[in-house]
Amino acid sequence: QVQLVESGGGLVQAGGSLRLACATSGRTVSNNAMGWFRQAPGEERAFVAAIRWIGGSTYYADYVKGRFTISRDNAKNTVYLQMNSLKPEDTAVYYCAASRMVIPASMTSETSYAYWGQGTHVSVSS
Repeated sequence: QVQLVESGGGLVQAGGSLRLACATSGRTVSNNAMGWFRQAPGEERAFVAAIRWIGGSTYYADYVKGRFTISRDNAKNTVYLQMNSLKPEDTAVYYCAASRMVIPASMTSETSYAYWGQGTHVSVSS
């Protein structure tokens, strides 16, 4: 089994930055695709960013491109989401997810990810 634990959420003013971390433990997922999703109040969970280990390709939702950066440190079994220029509409619970596959069919679909963290809350004030 795989355990994912997110950290780094909190309250920040618009224009500020936060860095989320997702620590993995249990069965190794160091070669697997990993992603971040978010769920705002009253909305469906939505894709934010993802990263493939092979080739290091990254994927971003249009609404975070240029502001968010996903990265991973396999030595620490941790994936990060650096969030800059935060906006009030970025307020949500952010979830880390791990795929069972190195290269899933879709990097942006929830169905590609089998393991999920409990979420960390990000609140951006205007």
